[in-house]
Amino acid sequence: MSRWEALRRRMDLSAPLTWLSRRTTTQLASALAILAAVALSGSLVITGRAAQLDQRQQAALAALADFAAIAVKLPTDVGMDAASMTEADAAYVSAVLTAFQDGPDREATTLEETCRTGRGGAGLRLVRAPVGKPAGLAALETARATRLTRLGPDVYLIRLVPGDLCLNRAVEAVVVRRSVGALEVTVGRVVDPAGSAWRQAVLAVFGVGVLILAAGLTAATFARRRLTAALAKVSKALDRAAVGDFSYRAPEVSVAPELTELSRQVNRTLDRLDELLTWLRDSADQLAHDFRTPLARATARLDQLAEAGDARMSARLIGEARQDLAEISRAMTEAMALRDGEAWSFESVRLDTLAEAAVELYEPIAEQRGVRIRAEVEPVTVLGVRSLLQRAVANLVDNAVKFSPDGGTVVIRARSAVDGPILSVADQGPGMGMANAGPDSHGMGLAFVRASLRRHGARMTIDDAAPGTIVTARFAR
Repeated sequence: MSRWEALRRRMDLSAPLTWLSRRTTTQLASALAILAAVALSGSLVITGRAAQLDQRQQAALAALADFAAIAVKLPTDVGMDAASMTEADAAYVSAVLTAFQDGPDREATTLEETCRTGRGGAGLRLVRAPVGKPAGLAALETARATRLTRLGPDVYLIRLVPGDLCLNRAVEAVVVRRSVGALEVTVGRVVDPAGSAWRQAVLAVFGVGVLILAAGLTAATFARRRLTAALAKVSKALDRAAVGDFSYRAPEVSVAPELTELSRQVNRTLDRLDELLTWLRDSADQLAHDFRTPLARATARLDQLAEAGDARMSARLIGEARQDLAEISRAMTEAMALRDGEAWSFESVRLDTLAEAAVELYEPIAEQRGVRIRAEVEPVTVLGVRSLLQRAVANLVDNAVKFSPDGGTVVIRARSAVDGPILSVADQGPGMGMANAGPDSHGMGLAFVRASLRRHGARMTIDDAAPGTIVTARFAR
């Protein structure tokens, strides 16, 4: 595996995205709340570290100021070299340091206040002379120390455990260790662990956290109500569709943007169901009309057959009844084929080839009545079910030949247009000029043709050819 391939796999986000896509809204909201809590805790830790560093820096500056003031105010009449210094000199210098750091004019916290409250600012000192005992807090010399090089070469952070300075409290101190003549002087200040900056930072972060929490809860409540309202409208549209009312649609905007695509999909589905049910009603009406006429004729002829005594008339009536029953069988076959769609195997179908095949099929029938039938075609292809389109074209030609007068002409055209392929069948029959004539009055089979074309995304129009009728199928490009 190459280095780039390994890097790509490490950066692959498909697993996290898959995990997110499988979570519920409540789980995602909980995860976001946990992340917010972690982020808030992290900000508190960072703010605390910054405040702690600030307090140490202030203690270091105070200790350096103390050391500078002490170095200036040390008595000049006291011998500072190791050879001439006495124990009395060392005790005198220690007394001077004590008076300087604990004087009544200083604002520093006393050691008693530090041990009682934990506040910082109290002064610490230790003086070691060549003679005598060290004066001051001995723990400043033995406690664990960390050099603070950023604040100076002689500045240290010292941690005093309980018992070093306070009986029951551990404290931190920043000290300065330097030599003044023969003296080793350590001067420091106790670090305030909860300084004003830290308290203000905690309050600020806490306030921001409360605002974020309140805003999040408000937004979550608003989003939940909005989502619930949107779902209620979608559910209302589905409930009304379930009882056959397709007049109501789910709003696609201004309710819940999260459900816009779902609302559109539901509305598209309802539109499609409404279209299919409309087609089903129209087809049922047309089939009932198509069945009623041949059934009535067959029934009448059977009644005549029962009364007829002439063998020739009986044979004629039997033949006509068989034709009526054959028409019923053909209509049933077409309805079943349209329902099943013959597996709806779509392929490229040449309309010009279907037109020429229909001419060849109906030409012998047309010649018996002197009807001329011809094809005016150019190569044009559509995507569809070959058998359904072939049956639809055959129905159109069958109607045209049936309603054409003797000696009339039927023309089948197939061509390409700007908006898509077109197939038309024109005859010279009665035409559509009658005011009360509807599209389905032009003969049987047009309901099947219209339904088949709609299944292929095409539309059928019927116009007056003056004389005759022209039925046009327009396919989308």
